[in-house]
Amino acid sequence: MSLAPRITSFNQDEQILLEIVRDFARDRLFSLDRKCDKDESSVNEVLPELANLGLLSLAIPEEFGGLTCSYRLFASMLYEIAYWSPSTSVTISVHNMVAKALRNSLKGPLCAKILPTLATPDGFSALAISEAGSGSDARATTTTATRVDGGYHVTGEKMWITNGLAARWLLTLVRMDDSPPREGHCLLLIDAHSPGVGQSKIHGKMGIRGSETAVISFHEVFVPGEQLIGEEGDGLKVALSTLSEGRISIATQAAGMAEACVDEMTRYANQREQFDQPIGKFQGVANMIADSAMELEAAKVLIWNAASEIDAGRKSRLACSMAKLYATECANRIAYRAVQVHGGAGYVNECRVEQLYRDVRVTTIYEGTSEIQRLVIAGELRKTAATV
Repeated sequence: MSLAPRITSFNQDEQILLEIVRDFARDRLFSLDRKCDKDESSVNEVLPELANLGLLSLAIPEEFGGLTCSYRLFASMLYEIAYWSPSTSVTISVHNMVAKALRNSLKGPLCAKILPTLATPDGFSALAISEAGSGSDARATTTTATRVDGGYHVTGEKMWITNGLAARWLLTLVRMDDSPPREGHCLLLIDAHSPGVGQSKIHGKMGIRGSETAVISFHEVFVPGEQLIGEEGDGLKVALSTLSEGRISIATQAAGMAEACVDEMTRYANQREQFDQPIGKFQGVANMIADSAMELEAAKVLIWNAASEIDAGRKSRLACSMAKLYATECANRIAYRAVQVHGGAGYVNECRVEQLYRDVRVTTIYEGTSEIQRLVIAGELRKTAATV
């Protein structure tokens, strides 16, 4: 079980870290994930352990207490975690996505103040972009910022925010109140402990129940001017760039779940007998297993390619969107087949594929729906054609 191609080798320290993460996910996170699915509790009880393993500081420079690992290593660790705990995988993914955005944008004293905290549970973070009326259309954000002495007052409401209950830092997309509609977007780093911030849990999710999902409200929340990320008017560009790389993480999450499904259905097909033989020997079942394994390998190649592009300093929206689109959609197909192979046994929660089937569904929705990914891919290809 690995995301990396077989011909790829990590150095000794990286390999040790991967093995530690794999063992931790199997021994600690799997049972927690299953528990959280049943009672809608949060995997965030392991935040101190994640911090001790360095999983909250993968995007933070070493001088600020981080690991600054490559994106390929980051994706490989997420893959190991997603296999055993999809909820923990997205929890880590979003936090590190915010950390990387801040690493690239913060300057001077604020950089030294904020970045070290991100390596600890006290500096846990969330990306607050979506609203009830602006999901795919982030430009339609209605949360507003008003200039006041020393900074801004922020008023509005964000929805579907991963890590939104435990987060200390909220990287929040707002629109300046004196800007024309759909313009003047800014990113502000908001301290969730500030007066006027409200955080409430969204209940009743179909899957990924161990991951916090919240509504966050802002009522004239004061944000110091130094916590403007980038320049006024650049917020949407920075946010979309951050999401583009984050799409690889969701692709990786989906692929980790898909591998768990392939393993579960293969084991079951070897054990379950009908007509005096294992059901895996029947062509219909064998085809489902073979198709799933083939699609999973193709998804891994796309993910690895996108991660390699980032490590090479090429921010390829095309590669990121292709990986996200294909990996999440094939993972949904694989989870469907896993339930089908299990038959009635796969329709009850005691069988793990039932949960995986529900968990994987959201991967084609959050951090850019499949429909948005197709628009991005087509748009990038049109740009390329125009330059030929």
